[in-house]
Amino acid sequence: MKRTLHIVSFDVPYPSNYGGVIDVYYKLVALHDAGVKVILHCFQDDRNPAPELNRLCSEVYYYPRHTGIWNLISRKPYIVSSRISETLRERLLQDSYPILFEGLHTCSLMKDPAFRERTKIYRESNIEHHYYYHLFKATGNLRDKLFFLAESLKLRGFQKILKHADLMLVVSKKDEEYLKSRFPKQDIRYLPSFHRDNRINSKPGRGSYVLYHGKLSVPENIRASEYLINDIYMDSLPELVIAGLNPPKHLVKLIEKHPNIRLEKNPDEAKMFDLISNAQINLLVTSQPTGLKLKLLNALFHGRHCLVNPAMLSGTGLEALCHVATTPEQFRAEINLLFGKDFPPLEIGRREKVIMENYSNKKNCKSLTDILTLFYEKNPRPG
Repeated sequence: MKRTLHIVSFDVPYPSNYGGVIDVYYKLVALHDAGVKVILHCFQDDRNPAPELNRLCSEVYYYPRHTGIWNLISRKPYIVSSRISETLRERLLQDSYPILFEGLHTCSLMKDPAFRERTKIYRESNIEHHYYYHLFKATGNLRDKLFFLAESLKLRGFQKILKHADLMLVVSKKDEEYLKSRFPKQDIRYLPSFHRDNRINSKPGRGSYVLYHGKLSVPENIRASEYLINDIYMDSLPELVIAGLNPPKHLVKLIEKHPNIRLEKNPDEAKMFDLISNAQINLLVTSQPTGLKLKLLNALFHGRHCLVNPAMLSGTGLEALCHVATTPEQFRAEINLLFGKDFPPLEIGRREKVIMENYSNKKNCKSLTDILTLFYEKNPRPG
């Protein structure tokens, strides 16, 4: 049976070079390999149309984001109001296939009466109002603080639109618990993020530096970098490499002041995974205990020792594979300890067993295609 699914993406999911679009892109790869026909709808801002997506999807459509002042002052959250499209609505109404909405960003059509009889699936990646509240706390810029706080309050109210979803697929156990407490009558299921790897690629042995990586234009990652530099790192520790996209000028200048800290600015995908693979320690911290941090999966699939704070592990079930520290003193002690330890070959097999329990793309794709199969059994002639 040739199953068909609409996917509405908040961004163009290629290149798959930051957290949110990684889940979307590798979901497309898995669905394509499973024989599912995907009609992809992408909102577009600063990313170009991607011919690569035509290989994975039967149809691909692009819709401009409306980023003007009127959407900024809308009652709806800006991430939602800037992604409203009448063209998308009309196109989705041309058939009756299920619709998967990627992120709260794309959910404005959920309560539209014209879609009352449609199967609507919400793909969660964060509890968005929590995420924006943490961004409010993380930034020091007054204008940004006001925007993030307003957006958090709007998203908290907008979240009630999810009562119109037939199914919610969430990326972490903690987020699953939260949504079940808010929507006890809804069908809510744990389905971890899709990612690029199907096996552990970590190298045994020892590396020569510590790595922190992330999209460095994001306030959360800027704050994490500043915490590592100002609170944890000392000249006596091994070299720290901070790698990521679009670091702000003040972070570049801060790194330049430290002889044992180096910036890798805007590495491409191959360079980033080379950095992850060859580090002795992948050091990851966050102040946001929501969603799933795909950088953690990348570190576990490709890196050696992984040292994190508790918030990085929230709801992941990956505690057994990481070293955990809370205070700067604990981080420094763990860095010194782990820098003297080879990464053993036996650890690769242990990681494989633990990670593939929940983070197998093949297994998670089967869960999604099983859902589609049930739909098609109930609706033998959709379209």
